[in-house]
Amino acid sequence: MTLKTKELAAMTKEGLMQKAIELKQDLSKEKATVASGTRSENPGKIRKLRRDIARILTAITAKNKIAPNEAKAVKIEAKPKAEAKAPAKASKK
Repeated sequence: MTLKTKELAAMTKEGLMQKAIELKQDLSKEKATVASGTRSENPGKIRKLRRDIARILTAITAKNKIAPNEAKAVKIEAKPKAEAKAPAKASKK
């Protein structure tokens, strides 16, 4: 079962982190099984686990970002202008 984006959006950050840890443990078990030479029951499971972990990490990153309405309220200061530029060096002939 793949994780749906809506399910991830409903979860808390702590829940997402816990789920990511569980999936990473499952992934390491699957990789160990393959490394030992044993065939996996589901060969696509490693790929599915990697993608689910990526979805969870993306959801965590999205939750950490500032909401668009809050971003407009943040005042960004402009960089000060340079007072005077040094004259360009004359090119050698």
